[in-house]
Amino acid sequence: MIVVSRFQTAETGFPERARAALDAFAACAGFERGRLGRAADDPTLWTVVTEWKSVGAFRRALSSYDVKLYASPLLSEAIPESGAYEVLLSLNPNDSGGVDVIEAASGLAPDAGSVRVGEASGPVPGDRD
Repeated sequence: MIVVSRFQTAETGFPERARAALDAFAACAGFERGRLGRAADDPTLWTVVTEWKSVGAFRRALSSYDVKLYASPLLSEAIPESGAYEVLLSLNPNDSGGVDVIEAASGLAPDAGSVRVGEASGPVPGDRD
């Protein structure tokens, strides 16, 4: 899973705050990689990207004390948009000069696009078992 958080800020201390957040995440089980980037054509647009072994690993990381202290305040300043993505295709260079292609099936439930949080536990209108 990847988590992409974008920020619009001219704050001079932002890179240090982002580094502290990434350090906190890096100490958590299931963390695979973290990156801080800045837009080439807009010096006030930043992104923090983390990669995780699973959705559960990321969610458990959010309960870490250091993540609450350093990452959560930073993430609360992110541009409000969807940021968590399941990885369905990876292309990775290999030692023989080629590319390994890894495809994964979606882990989303078949009704994920039509059922909102809390609806799955209630009766379906028109359903009479």
